[in-house]
Amino acid sequence: MSFSSNVKKELRGLTDIPKHCAIAQLSAMAAFLADTDAGGLYFHGDEMQLEVVKELVRGCFKTGEDAFVTGEDELFIADAKLRDDIHMAIRWKDTRTGESRHRFSSGVLLKNECCRKAFLRGAFLCGGSVNDPHGAYHLEIICKNEEEAEELLKIMRGFLPEAKSTPRKGKVICYIKEAEGITDMLNVMGAVVSQMEFFNTMILKDVRNDLNRKVNCETANLKKTVSAAVKQIRDIEFIRDTKGLSFLKENLQEMAALRLENPDMSLKDLGELLDPSLGRSGVNHRLKAISEVAESLRKQADNTGVFYEDNSRSG
Repeated sequence: MSFSSNVKKELRGLTDIPKHCAIAQLSAMAAFLADTDAGGLYFHGDEMQLEVVKELVRGCFKTGEDAFVTGEDELFIADAKLRDDIHMAIRWKDTRTGESRHRFSSGVLLKNECCRKAFLRGAFLCGGSVNDPHGAYHLEIICKNEEEAEELLKIMRGFLPEAKSTPRKGKVICYIKEAEGITDMLNVMGAVVSQMEFFNTMILKDVRNDLNRKVNCETANLKKTVSAAVKQIRDIEFIRDTKGLSFLKENLQEMAALRLENPDMSLKDLGELLDPSLGRSGVNHRLKAISEVAESLRKQADNTGVFYEDNSRSG
């Protein structure tokens, strides 16, 4: 089972949801539930009927029958009943006009913070998904149109300012890509177990990524150090084989000999072998001077094909 499925399973298992929150959650389902095996919106005469698989709204009703009124100026929701222990039907009617229609983001229905959280829970159950935290961080809820997305985004941003929207294949998605925002969203919807699972995975992932970054950095530095040491030795060997190390000044001769004897040693450790000892930057300066001598001799060979006899010490 996917992480997203586990989140929805946890949300479906919530119990003892207050009536006003149950209305908000079912209202979101009416807005976001597509015609699938889980149910859908159907018209029967002048009424709109929402049919939902019972499992999807397990916590919304404590008894088999219940009726709710949200207020004179908003929505009337009635005739909620279990049907063959499989489906639940909710009929919706606007008390101001008598028309069967659906509104979800204003007035009494979502005036309480708890109801707005329940609404987000219902929207996610019917139109949402969240990636496994081991992969890319992404949570989204699919909206049918821009108007629906704007109203949903307004609710989401009341809890999660980082929520955004974008069009996709004729629809609009409201989404969160930040890990912290996703854990907050899971908490807002009531999926606290999934939130902890996500958070723990996120921490382990961050630790692993940080460790990999450090290892990669150290590996890169080691490769750089080895590469520099190889070049230093080649330069020293070139001078030795063409002019002899005596061609170098005494301080550079000593440095060249130590590097040949200790090809794997760090600059700091090489400096400690000198008497008096020398710091890393001092060792590096002398090795660079040796390399400059080697480069000068190579250019001389390229230009003339021979090395000038010069008994004076270089460096």
